[in-house]
Amino acid sequence: MSVNILRRILTNARGFSTGLPPPARSPYRHLRTLALSGSVAVTGYALGALYPHPYITFISPRPAPAPPDPDSPQSIVYTAALEQTLQTLPLLTSHRAQPDAHEWYETRPYVSYPEQLRVNSLTAGALRGPGKLALPPLVRARKDESEAVVIMHVGRGVCGHDGIIHGGLLATILDESLARTAIINLPDKIGVTANLSINYRAPTFADQFIVIRISLVDKAGRKSKVTGKVEDLKGNVLVEAHATFVQPKYAHLLKSKAVQQMMGDPDPDKSTPVLLSEGMPPPPSKA
Repeated sequence: MSVNILRRILTNARGFSTGLPPPARSPYRHLRTLALSGSVAVTGYALGALYPHPYITFISPRPAPAPPDPDSPQSIVYTAALEQTLQTLPLLTSHRAQPDAHEWYETRPYVSYPEQLRVNSLTAGALRGPGKLALPPLVRARKDESEAVVIMHVGRGVCGHDGIIHGGLLATILDESLARTAIINLPDKIGVTANLSINYRAPTFADQFIVIRISLVDKAGRKSKVTGKVEDLKGNVLVEAHATFVQPKYAHLLKSKAVQQMMGDPDPDKSTPVLLSEGMPPPPSKA
């Protein structure tokens, strides 16, 4: 019984306790939270629109016009400006100025390729022009033909997924770039692709200069092996490949001169830069 009386006393004591009342909530608290959330969202959207992450192009690529007529005045101006950009790329200017620069020579494939052959070539004809392969590749090769660096521009009109360069085009670019080093190391300077193995490491975005680095692995008789990789200007590896090229037994029946013109005639004695247009002076060096 005493236990029940004690419980009643404690219950009554709680009823008469005077604790602090809960703090009153501001009626504007939710408005402030909403305004802050809206500001963060608008800022994030604006920054994302101005500086989108490259991988956003997988989801929502920006629209782009079709490649223009390569003979239009606008295309000619664009190509000249792109050539100027190529000639002043830090990677190219530093390569030309490196201590062993005298061990390298420079050439431009397709520049001296006969027009009647060029029009039926995939990379020199059908794919040539602004928005596609706007410029002939620029090749810097060692005079012993053991190594080469190729710089070229890929446009928006050669994509698979919009904004991403087609993997088949990259395979074609690698095939031709690797072939140049491999074929020059064959006895009759004529060869065909026997094997080409490619590993795609990262997406190659459109509208940028890419760098293809090629190294001779082995040569023996009518066979040569090469390896190469595609990089962006920051040195990120995009594609890796290795290939085997062989000289066919009927090589003496083929026109080796035309092949050399297509690949860019080796000119180890030439030390000045090879530009797109004959007579075009090298761009002035920046102070």
